[in-house]
Amino acid sequence: MIDQLWEWIAIAVGILVVLGGALLGLVRGRGGKTKDAPRTPAPTGTTDTEVLPGVGDDATEPRDAPKRSVEDVGGGVDTLPAPQTLPEPEVAPSVERPDSAQGRLTRLRARLSRSNSALGQGLLALLSRGRLDEAAWEEVEDTLIASDLGVEATTELVDSLRARVKVEGTTDEATVRGWLREDLLRLVDPGMDRAVASSRVGERPAVVLVVGVNGTGKTTTVGKLARVLVAEDKDVVLGAADTFRAAAADQLETWGARVGVPTVRSDRDGADPAAVAFDAVKAGMEMEADVVLVDTAGRLHNKVGLMDELGKVKRVIEKQSPIDEVLLVLDATTGQNGLRQAEVFAQVVDVTGIVLTKLDGTAKGGIVVSVQRKLGVPVKLVGLGEGPDDLAPFDPEAFVDALLD
Repeated sequence: MIDQLWEWIAIAVGILVVLGGALLGLVRGRGGKTKDAPRTPAPTGTTDTEVLPGVGDDATEPRDAPKRSVEDVGGGVDTLPAPQTLPEPEVAPSVERPDSAQGRLTRLRARLSRSNSALGQGLLALLSRGRLDEAAWEEVEDTLIASDLGVEATTELVDSLRARVKVEGTTDEATVRGWLREDLLRLVDPGMDRAVASSRVGERPAVVLVVGVNGTGKTTTVGKLARVLVAEDKDVVLGAADTFRAAAADQLETWGARVGVPTVRSDRDGADPAAVAFDAVKAGMEMEADVVLVDTAGRLHNKVGLMDELGKVKRVIEKQSPIDEVLLVLDATTGQNGLRQAEVFAQVVDVTGIVLTKLDGTAKGGIVVSVQRKLGVPVKLVGLGEGPDDLAPFDPEAFVDALLD
């Protein structure tokens, strides 16, 4: 009986051991599927060659498990840093290379001839009539005076033409055109030196002072002149000594930047223009520039105080450098009033050359002759339009030919 009891106990213990082992295995198996150890986010820059978090003694994967890419790790993509947008590289402002100024007046002659038809074609029409009586010659004189040629030059031209017609006995248009061209060219005087100072003088740059009344396009002319000189491979410095017009310095600086030319200016409106001009010339010396172009404020020729100030600008500049050129900018449409302006400016700053702007449109070509005679200085530059390269060195022959086209 006792032996049978021990047999039953042994059987029960065996059953319990079997059941316990099975239960333990079941618990372990379910724990590996439903309770994964939390994974730490992949560190920035994780690649498929790095050991992933959770692989080791306490993980469900053996240590020699295949390494996986970030995309294979749940949530790994979300841990990567957002792509960074690189700043756009700074692009240097483009610098223009102006066309050569040689031959500009010839290229623009069609525009010039249209604006001076009264002096050219109108005069030829009168002279080519079959019979030139006193009334016809008076009409010729009126045409020339209306073209701002001036009384003295008109008398000379008419006397010369009358003598030729009388001697030759002809009014053939081709012949008269040849006579008129010769006489006009003589009046324009091709022998005058029309070069603008633009080369270094010894150890210093040439200094050019630009003056004129309000509204003549003075600052624009300085900017266009810089383009003419850059096209000749000159090193130019601009001086913004027009400190009264708020936008003048900005305007000049923009012109200079387009061709890579530095501008010396004041940081405040109403600064002393003489001081700015002085600083510009000093900067030109330090930079070893070829030429310094100094823009000045427009001023009425009948305002004594403003004209005295212009004289001061000239004197201050001359404390450190002689002034090699004083260019007076005149509006070609102002006629005889422009001549009066020119006389006053010449008394204050010793004008050495004339720039005639707005010679296109309604301008009268005779102003070239009359202003040269009045001041005894040459027209050196002419403006024939709104374009940046519409400022041309004055060529007497091209000018006269354009008048007669």
